[in-house]
Formats: sequence, structure tokens, C-alpha cells
Amino acid sequence: MKRLIAMALTAATCLSLFTGCGGSGSSAAGSSADAGSAAGTSSAVSSAASEVSAADESSSAQSSVVSGADETSASGEASGTSESGEASGADEAAASTTEGDSDWEYISGKGKLVVGMTLFAPMNYYDDSNTFVGFDTEMATAVCEKLGIEVEFVEINWDSKEIELNSKNIDCLWNGMCITPERRENMSISDPYLNNTQAIVVKKDREADVMASVDGLTVVAEQGSTGEGKLQGTIEDDETVKVSAKEYFAKSNYVACDSMAKALMEVKAGTADLALVDSVCALAMVGEGTDYDDMVVNLDNDFGLQEYGIAFRKGSDVTEKVNAAIDELYADGVVEEIAGRYGLTEMLIKK
Repeated sequence: MKRLIAMALTAATCLSLFTGCGGSGSSAAGSSADAGSAAGTSSAVSSAASEVSAADESSSAQSSVVSGADETSASGEASGTSESGEASGADEAAASTTEGDSDWEYISGKGKLVVGMTLFAPMNYYDDSNTFVGFDTEMATAVCEKLGIEVEFVEINWDSKEIELNSKNIDCLWNGMCITPERRENMSISDPYLNNTQAIVVKKDREADVMASVDGLTVVAEQGSTGEGKLQGTIEDDETVKVSAKEYFAKSNYVACDSMAKALMEVKAGTADLALVDSVCALAMVGEGTDYDDMVVNLDNDFGLQEYGIAFRKGSDVTEKVNAAIDELYADGVVEEIAGRYGLTEMLIKK
């Protein structure tokens, strides 16, 4: 009898193991129902995934730059909803704050300022040695040192910058952002720190023809940028404007790009006739000794003067803290020192 019982128990155990293997296979295929009963193989896969995630986190810390996709992967947040239908981490963060909450308490509590940016020289970019540098990069780092917190740079889609900011995926926009009345209405913006205007970039051998008439030509600009706003008339011209970009390009074909750097690439590749980008960007990225040495920057048309500022969430108490820290850096001579490294001394709005 004991032998019969032992045989029955053995058979039941084998059947259980066989069923467990089937559950493990479903879990690997993405079934959440079997995830809780994963077998040894599933545990090994989970362990390996954890090691990969840790390695990714280490790599991100070394570079101090996280792309939008990497940030989502590293933090476990999704842009919309998770597989289980729960709200994303960004949505939860937004929902957990109420009007009157201190933005500084939120940022200092987590110990870091997350800066949203796109890659373009001389503000935030990788140099020839693949080191993340730039005027805004160094300024943000110096300010955060003053404030006693760390800084993290996250690459974003510039056209979605306000969504990223208000959902708390980032804490500020520090990336050569032109101050406009609309942006002042929707966000809290720092004191202006750099002068800028809009520049036309064309191939050297086509400059004369292009500047003679842009009618029928293809012009590119960064989506969500001041250049695009000027072209489309969504950013109103002020008294400093001598030439309306909307009127100037009225008969041109406009194509939006993901970034100013990509706008320059389109011109270089010949898929666009000219680009309208920030003069700060154009003067740093175009000309002799650059990747765009066959192109020129044309500033003949005065599309108006703009000023760069740093944007925070509407009503944020961090804005004044950053303004005060920058004032101290001016007094210490740090701002001019950093500007000198990037050829921006003449464009500084000095305190």
C-alpha cells in the first residue's frame, strides 16, 4: 500500500513539473497571469534581465544623458498606460501634486533636477571625444552644484516639451529656448541669459540663388521651435522685427524636422534648400572645420531678436532659486568663463 501511495505521489509531482514548464513558456510570451508561478527557468531569465537593467542604469549614470525611451525603460514608466492598465509613473506624479505644492520640495526631495533638452551645439551636445558638453550643460551642472542637487539630462521631442514638463517626466527646459509671450503664459521662465536671432543656412554654391528668391523652395526648421513659429506666424513679431518670416517664406514649402541638427542635415543632403534655425546653433555648427563646411550662415534678413530662458512648471518656486544661483555664478566669473569656451561671450545678457 505504501508503495502504491509513493508511486501516486511521484506521478503527481511529475505532472506538476510538466504543467510548470508550460506556465513558464506562457510567461516568456508575455502572459501576466502565469508570471507569479514562474519556474526556475523564468527566474533565471528574470535575474539576467535585472543584470542587464543594472548595466543600463550604470551606463546612463556615466553619460548623465538619458533618451526618452531609455528613461522609460530605466524607471519602469510608460508613456501612456502599462500592460496592466495602470496609470504611468508620469501621470501618477502629476496627479500626486496639487496647486500650492512646492516644486522645490519635490525636486530637492528626489535630489536631482531633470533637464529636458535636444542635442545641438553649442548648448547640449557630444564633442569629438563623445563627452557630453555645451554651454547649457555646464551652466545647469554649475547651478545644481550651488543648489546641492544632482543634474540629469533627458533628450525629448521638442514639440512635446510642455507635456513632458507638466507630466513631471522632466523638471525644466534648459536648451536654448527662446522666450515668447505664449511660453511665459504657460510656464515659469527664468531671467533671460543669451541673445539669439533666426538664421538662414544654405549650401555655399547656392547662396546667391536661394537668397535671391525663396519662392518654391523647401525650407526646414525644428518642429516646435521659434523658427517654425516665425514661419507659420504662431509666434507674433515684435517691434524689433524688420522682416516677417511668415511673409518672407509665404511661397516656400515648409517641412518640419525633429531637431535643428536634423534640419542642417537635410540641407547638406540636398533634400531641403535652406534651413531656418537659431543663429546660436548655426554659428557653432556651420562653417570651416565643422561637419557642415560646405554650408554658410546668412544673417542678412532681420527676423527679430530673441532671448534664451530656462522654463519651469507654471508657478514653480524653483525659478527664483535658479535665478539667484546664476547671479552668484555671474559674480564669481563662472558664467563668462563658460561662455568663453563656446564662443558666446558677445551674446551673453550680462547682469
